[in-house]
Order: sequence, then C-alpha cells, then structure tokens
Amino acid sequence: MGYGRGVSASVPAPHPGPAPDREPGPRAVPRQDPRVQWAITLAVVVAALVTVRPLDMSGHGLAVAALIVVTSVALLARHLPEARFPPRVALVWLTTGVVADAALIAVSRTGSSYLFAYFLVGHIGYRLPLKQALSLAVLTSLLCCGVLYFRLGPGHEALPWALGLTIGAPVVVGILSRSRQRAMEAMLSSAESAERAARAEARTAVLTERGRIARDVHDVLAHSLAGINMQLELADALIDTGDLEKVREANNKAHSLVKESLKQAQWTVHALREDSLPLLDSLSAMAESSGHRDALTVTGTVRELPAQVTQNLLRIAQEALTNAARHAPGGDAGVELTFDAASTTLRIRNGPATGGVTAGVGSGMGLIGMRERVALLGGTITAGPVTEGSDQGGWQVEAVIPG
Repeated sequence: MGYGRGVSASVPAPHPGPAPDREPGPRAVPRQDPRVQWAITLAVVVAALVTVRPLDMSGHGLAVAALIVVTSVALLARHLPEARFPPRVALVWLTTGVVADAALIAVSRTGSSYLFAYFLVGHIGYRLPLKQALSLAVLTSLLCCGVLYFRLGPGHEALPWALGLTIGAPVVVGILSRSRQRAMEAMLSSAESAERAARAEARTAVLTERGRIARDVHDVLAHSLAGINMQLELADALIDTGDLEKVREANNKAHSLVKESLKQAQWTVHALREDSLPLLDSLSAMAESSGHRDALTVTGTVRELPAQVTQNLLRIAQEALTNAARHAPGGDAGVELTFDAASTTLRIRNGPATGGVTAGVGSGMGLIGMRERVALLGGTITAGPVTEGSDQGGWQVEAVIPG
C-alpha cells in the first residue's frame, strides 16, 4: 500500500577517485515516488466523498462531512516530513485520525470510510515507535470492531464486524517499511563513513608522497647546489687576488659538482618512477659511479623486496655515498647488504678522508631525510663515526628494515 513518507531521491553514484578538496553532502535515501503516494491519498479522499452517505450541510449529514474533513486532514498529514512533527505530536494527530474514522464508520450509512483506517494504521506503523504503533493499531481494531459488532451506526448491516479486526493489520506493513528505511539509512551512513575514511587516507597518501618527493629533491639538490655556490663564491673572491691557479681549481671543483649533480639527478628520476630498479645492480652501479669498484658485499639469501623498500634503500645509499664523497674525499667506502630472516640491513661505511675536505657543504638535512625514509618503512637507522678497525675515523650509516 506504500505507507512511507513521500520524498523521492536517487542515490548518487560514488565518485570514481579521491577528491580531497571536495566533501560530499548527505546522501538522500531512495523512497517511493511521492506522486504515487499523493495519488493514493487523494483517491481515498475522493472515494469517501463520492460513496459516504449521508453527506450534506445540516443535521446528520453535517456530522459526516465534519468527520470526513478530520480524517482527510489526518491522512494528508502523513505526507509532511518527520522533522516537522516530533513523535508526541504524531501520536496525537494519528490517534485523533483513527478515533474520527471509527466515529465516521459509526455515523455513516454507506461508503468506504474504513479505507481511512487502513491507511492511517499503516502510517502509524511507519511513523511511531514499535510499542506505540502496536498499541494504537490494537486500539483502532477494537474501536472499529466495536462499532460494527454493537451495531452503533446506521450502516452496520453493510459491513461484517470481523472487518474491524483486520483494520489493525496494515501496521505490520508500516513497521516493515520503517525497518527497511532505517536499514537503508544505516547502510548509506556506513558507506559515507567508509568514503570519508578513504578520502582521509587518500589525503594522507598525497601528503606522504609530497614528503617523499621533497626528500628526493633535497637529496639531489641541497648538497650539490650548496657546494657549487661555495666554489663559485670562492672563485669570485680569488679573482681579486690574481691567483689564477686557485681560481681555476675552484672552477674545476664547481664543474665536478655539476657533473655529479647531473648523475645524482638521473638516479632520482629512476627512483621516482613507479617501477623500482633492481636493488643489487643499482647499488653496485651507484658505488662504482662514486669511484668505488667492487664495493658491494651481499650476505644471506637474496630475495625480492617491495618496490617502496627498494626505492628508499637506494635513496639512503645514494645520500650516504654522496656524503662520503663530500666529507671524506679519497677515502675507501663499502656497501653491505644483509638479508636476514626477519629484516634487511643496509650498511654504508667509509674510511677517513685522504684528500682536502670542503667545509660548509650541505644543509644538515640529509640524515633527517634518511630517518624519515626508514621510519616510513617501520625500520631503524643509526649513523655515527667509526671508532675501531681499518676504517677508524670514518663514518657509518646502518639502516635495518623489517620484513
């Protein structure tokens, strides 16, 4: 019979991708077409006006007309939104409606006045809480059954008293409709919560990716540009002294740093690609490009690592080898990669400098970037001077990645 509220809307299809800057509004719950609901209500009212008798503006007919108006208003009010009426008000007007309809059955001689009761009881099941809905439905059945059983009205011969007992039955339809509506609302609410969580996760992923790109850009540019700038400033200062040999030396160092920066930029472009480079070959090539042949040592059973782990290990190795070349020029360097059952360890160790060290190169952010990379992977990193062995006086970076 359709006892739900007459509000129609369609559920919008979910957005195919995350849109961090756009928050969706509340979704409408699909309901039955309100035009159908209104058509049914108006049909009941028209049927009563056409069939219920007596109906005139005096005496008995005036009482019938007044009761038709009351029951019609009560039936039409079911199309008003729930927000307009708190449950207590809804209980009052629905009770008034069913009592008025029972009276209409009693005073009318013919007609379809009982249809009002069927539709009002159905809406009672939808609009009121379960206990109140069942109580009012039982009351309606008893009132209508009593009117017909005790033959209180002039038209009692036309309707069997058992009809009054069935008038409370539509409450079940209303209750089921209400339950379905609440289930739909809960499902949509859950879907909205899941969508909000997905959007928040997407925003976090975007911020994480931005941080990763920022670290990569820093690793390539910070040291190189600082060193190039310092050498150019030194050359500019030496021009006034007339010492062309030292000017030429500073200029050559600046050129060397430019070439190294281009090489590091190539590694960064590869590392930023979604498909990761082969770890062992890349580490070996990276060490060789830094001037250390056969510097890679691998222990344990080699296994394929996730792309994110591979990319971050390569960037850590790149940063450590770059620091070694800058702060310990001429010193030996080695790269050790150890595969354990529960972790993967990358160790870069360099000996003390044998050539001239360029002071002031670097921003001090390299170790911070390495710590951030390892933290994203749930690992640990240590960095500090070597205090014993053949590399005493050098520096060691060790990153341990679980899994």
